Amino acid sequence: MEGMKRRLLLACGFALATAMSALPAAAQDKHIVVASTTSTEQSGLFGHLLPLFKKATGIDVRVVAVGTGQALDIGRRGDADVVFVHDTAAESKFVAEGWSTKRLPVMYNDFVLVGPASDPAHVKGNDIAAAFAKLRAANATFVSRGDRSGTHSAELRLWKAAGIDMSGPKFSGYKECGCGMGPALNMGSSTNGYVFTDRGTWLSFKNRGDLTVLVEGDKRLFNQYGVMLVNPAKHPQVKAALGQQFIDWVVSKAGQDAIASYKIGGQQLFFPNAGS
Repeated sequence: MEGMKRRLLLACGFALATAMSALPAAAQDKHIVVASTTSTEQSGLFGHLLPLFKKATGIDVRVVAVGTGQALDIGRRGDADVVFVHDTAAESKFVAEGWSTKRLPVMYNDFVLVGPASDPAHVKGNDIAAAFAKLRAANATFVSRGDRSGTHSAELRLWKAAGIDMSGPKFSGYKECGCGMGPALNMGSSTNGYVFTDRGTWLSFKNRGDLTVLVEGDKRLFNQYGVMLVNPAKHPQVKAALGQQFIDWVVSKAGQDAIASYKIGGQQLFFPNAGS
């Protein structure tokens, strides 16, 4: 009798294991991959948002934090379910090419130019193009991310606005690190150079040394973020339903309130503007 009970228990356990293995992957492993920028990760925003999203939905989010150009490439390969980046022109192209069917604005902040408090290139003010022209004229040490990120793309647009061609050889003070925003700021701090950065990462950055904000307030420093679901028609493995839940939440009142509530030292890092 005892042996029969054991056999029944073993049989039930095997049946349960078989049934579990037959469940859809999404039911067993409820997660998505979001390809995003280093600024959303290194500013601490995702550390604030994602636990709230998981509590609301039960969905885990695995973030791949790279430059915007790389994040879009990850989406093109189908290695992410959602792309959350900050280069509106590149995002519009991503949609036009069919890699997503829709781009939604989520939030904004701004870029700033930081540099040594002594400001040897005399850039301080609120005209970013004039500041870049002065950096070039002084052959000042300038650390560029050089990584096809949204920040790097914005920087290149501003050199152009300053009338400076950066498509060929660069001035000797110009250093490309091919790195994220945090490492670029570390390089700027260690060399006492100038760095173009998003404000969110700057506010969360601890190793400032002698660096301070020198240029801010120019309307050309506006920094918009958008979110897109990778098109499942291009990549059937995309977890479209779960990815859409993330997008719906981040543009909902709950998600937008969560973005607005993220502060460092009393300063708000990102400003929600879904539906704008």
